[in-house]
Amino acid sequence: MVLVGDRGMITQMRIDEDIAPAGLDWITALRAPAIRALVEAGELQLSLFDRRDMAAITSPDYPGERLIVCRNGELAAERRRKRLDLLAATERDLAIIAAAVARARQPLRGKDQIGLKVGAVVNRYKMAKHFELDIGEATFAFRRKTDAIAAEAALDGFYVVRTNLPKRVLGDAATVGAYKALAQVEQAFRSLKTVDIHLRPIFHWTAPRVRGHVLLCMLAYHVEHHMRARLAPMLYDETDHEAAAAKRASIVAKAERSDAANRKQTTGRTADGLPVHSFQTLLVDLATYCRIQATTALNEKYLFTLHTRPTPIQQRAFELLGINPDRTQ
Repeated sequence: MVLVGDRGMITQMRIDEDIAPAGLDWITALRAPAIRALVEAGELQLSLFDRRDMAAITSPDYPGERLIVCRNGELAAERRRKRLDLLAATERDLAIIAAAVARARQPLRGKDQIGLKVGAVVNRYKMAKHFELDIGEATFAFRRKTDAIAAEAALDGFYVVRTNLPKRVLGDAATVGAYKALAQVEQAFRSLKTVDIHLRPIFHWTAPRVRGHVLLCMLAYHVEHHMRARLAPMLYDETDHEAAAAKRASIVAKAERSDAANRKQTTGRTADGLPVHSFQTLLVDLATYCRIQATTALNEKYLFTLHTRPTPIQQRAFELLGINPDRTQ
């Protein structure tokens, strides 16, 4: 068994205290300061990635481990765009504060008052680390930390997957793929907590009740997972995973959708001509199917059951789920 966790969950302390003593293998990733340290030590040369997007390296700081460095060009461009937008927005709002301090009529005064307004701006955009701030009783000036911004931008799109698994057990591409599969875990948590099952908030106070509540939610997600897999032809979900993988240039690159999934997305129709649903809207549609129990006017003891006639969408869903609703009690 191999534990796969993000850089905040599988930390060095967790590896030393829990995972290694248990004899488990693991896959995680390095934090940004650790990646920067590799660059500064010369163990990671960014020029290697001018023509490639993945390379395995070693470091004496991580003995017996593999470090698989990846660079995603699309991710780098997006982070660069976002940083420039946030820097511009921060400068715009700081310039308003500077103008308020410099104006002749009712100027903004007081180091504390100026600092409160400046703090609100830099905290809103999370850009405090990129600006030099000079706040006085009746003055305020700011400027970008160009060197720090350039150093951060140099690592845009880079991430480093870290594992103790030898390459003969799991290759570089497979290791990166296993780490990126954490996106499925994130989707499962999102479904559990907010979208479908609403695990939170938990209105229980004792430990047994909380454990019971979480267990029921996990069982519910187990059912949902298998329902999604069977109902995938009716949903916007991917159905031809091999074709989607074949369209992907590299494991580092963004995942691609198969032609079948793209057709569903663009036409809004399944292969058999039915409307494509999300999982939530399909459940709403299935909820209109009814089982009715009634008695006759002549004999109240005679109980009979009627089922509403399924729509084409409902009939197809029942076929994919492998159930006969007329026989379901």
